[in-house]
Amino acid sequence: MFWNRHRHGKGRRCTVLSSAETAGCPVCGEFQPLSTVGKGCRCRIRRHRAHGAVRQRLMDMGFVPNTEIEVVRVATLGDPMEIRVGDSFVTLRKREADQIEIFAA
Repeated sequence: MFWNRHRHGKGRRCTVLSSAETAGCPVCGEFQPLSTVGKGCRCRIRRHRAHGAVRQRLMDMGFVPNTEIEVVRVATLGDPMEIRVGDSFVTLRKREADQIEIFAA
């Protein structure tokens, strides 16, 4: 499980504990991007919003919906981050991790 924190208009914060694929924020329905979780987080991919070659490359590396992933390491400033997908380890930039929506495993 993880905490989903983001803002809704006029700076109002939203904090929701998401534990299922359908349990996004009740106000906006958003899910947490992969770039916001820390080291050791185990989660599943809901979908990714990447397009073109980046989308295809992510899918080729195993980033497909409902796949369990684990954040192995995160650099000091959050960019890049190392992700375990199956038996492989993949390093993603923050902007690529922003495109992947996750939910708790």
